[in-house]
Amino acid sequence: MSIFKFKQFEVDQTGCAMKINTDGVLIGAIASHHQPKRGLDIGTGTGVISMILAQRYPQLSVHAVEIDAQAAETAGKNFEHSDFNSRLSISHMAIEHFETADKFDLIVSNPPFFVNDLKNEEVRKGIARHADDEFFEMLIGKANELLATQGRFWLILPVKQANEVIALALIRQLKLVERINLHSDAQKPTFRQIICLTKEESEFRETDFNIYESLKVHSQAYKLLLKDFFLAF
Repeated sequence: MSIFKFKQFEVDQTGCAMKINTDGVLIGAIASHHQPKRGLDIGTGTGVISMILAQRYPQLSVHAVEIDAQAAETAGKNFEHSDFNSRLSISHMAIEHFETADKFDLIVSNPPFFVNDLKNEEVRKGIARHADDEFFEMLIGKANELLATQGRFWLILPVKQANEVIALALIRQLKLVERINLHSDAQKPTFRQIICLTKEESEFRETDFNIYESLKVHSQAYKLLLKDFFLAF
């Protein structure tokens, strides 16, 4: 079995096309809301984002949605074996088919982002990593439908896709209130952006975040952000 151990929980990655990666851990640790009660994790994969959020916010219940059957089964087992099991649940389905009367304070997604790129030969990994043109339009529309009035919708994306999502969000009256530019180190260009969209007007904030100080040496900001989760810190 492929087990990834965190300080307060373990993640079995068996059967998951996309394994734990920096993108998922970062957005799980960064996505925020002043007092979230209901959370939604779109495309949960292993379930790691949901469990990080549950650890950070003791009052938060998180529902995860996952299209891949094996990943959904594994994530469900990871939830059951965690100390947060009473606050975690999962649906095996595509997000466009997810229906609920609930509104969510905190919606988080590490979505597929290689829109119309060359598809991965491994079909399941391709589903996890690639999106059609209409995918982000659907995702924004669904998040707008499910987001509470004071809710926050967080995504992590490459720069090109982030800009496209921001433009699509404006059509739905979802406003960009925060953008975090992720860099490997201070000398490297932005390789991902974490963006936050809301229904309400709010002051815009933009920051930069470096993962490394030098070759294979994590930055203090990275260590501080993940010290409650990674055993190494």
